[in-house]
Amino acid sequence: MDRRSIIKNAGIAGVLAAGAAPAVHAQAAAIRWRLASSFPKALDTIFGAADTFAKKVGEMSGGKFTITTHAGGELMPAFGVVDGVQNGTVEMAHTAPYYFHGKDETFALGCAIPFGLNSRQMTAWMYQGNGGKLMREFYAKYNIVNFPMGNTGAQMGGFYRKEIKSVKDIKGMKFRIGGFAGRVFERMGGVPQNIPGGEIYTALEKGTIDAAEWVGPYDDQKLGFNKVAPFYYYPGWWEGGPQLDLFINDKAYASLSAENKAIVECAAALAHSEMQAKYDARNPAALKQLVGAKTKVLPFPKDVMDLAFKESMGLYADVSAKNPNWKKVYDDYSAFRKDQNLWFRFTEARFDTFMQAQKL
Repeated sequence: MDRRSIIKNAGIAGVLAAGAAPAVHAQAAAIRWRLASSFPKALDTIFGAADTFAKKVGEMSGGKFTITTHAGGELMPAFGVVDGVQNGTVEMAHTAPYYFHGKDETFALGCAIPFGLNSRQMTAWMYQGNGGKLMREFYAKYNIVNFPMGNTGAQMGGFYRKEIKSVKDIKGMKFRIGGFAGRVFERMGGVPQNIPGGEIYTALEKGTIDAAEWVGPYDDQKLGFNKVAPFYYYPGWWEGGPQLDLFINDKAYASLSAENKAIVECAAALAHSEMQAKYDARNPAALKQLVGAKTKVLPFPKDVMDLAFKESMGLYADVSAKNPNWKKVYDDYSAFRKDQNLWFRFTEARFDTFMQAQKL
């Protein structure tokens, strides 16, 4: 056979082989995961971040990666989601890490601690500082891979049945207060209560608790706290910028393709920024409506703020002496906070203070 015949026949063979092969690559099997939230569906801002995340994962994957979102209590208790992810009962969860400070105080550093970082500073620490690296190392002990997925911004200080005139009014007060801040409140003489968001109103209405904090005007108004506790205090000194997190079981995450891992990361980042934007856009109108409904909006007395700060710093020193996990992360966190406060003092704080004094 001459050279031309060999080439000709080889070409025909190639065409036949190509025809026998599949016309397209076999599609990857569809992925279906469940996400357990710690929050009620009624709160479209905080629970809504999980919905935003799931929707974007579906869109970016062309419908091949489906995530169903479940409110606190549907699949497991609101405060059971870390165990659920750790044990592989669910693939992922959306929660406030400080709920789990009882397991290890270090969880709180992934969310908020009293007199900690504000929202922008927390995001900077997680994405551009050492926060992301340090918290991921810590969460690995619980079979968790984490991603920032939301921030509320600085919160309000809660609704109270009676006016707070001094630190004396804190003594013996039963206060629903989230996460690690309860430890500080206890040192101040109060009695902290850790109650899921969906159960707070009933406890406040029945007098099981004397006061309750949740987030800020938009969410708080939806839950109706002002109807049973008319005094609304600020600021929420324990939550200057609480970050919500997406927790993923490490084995489930490892099973994802590089493409799907990138989709998860991008969708979480979008949900992260969108949550803060929602709160900033919706809180002003809600605050006006609360005031219109005769809610009394008041600042905490200075002696309350001073004692809270003192006890917070004392608590951090005590925990650092006992918990090496905490100390490793907190040392970096506190150094970052110091530099951030120095920088914000010159620009953000001065600008904000001036603008808020103007008649616009």
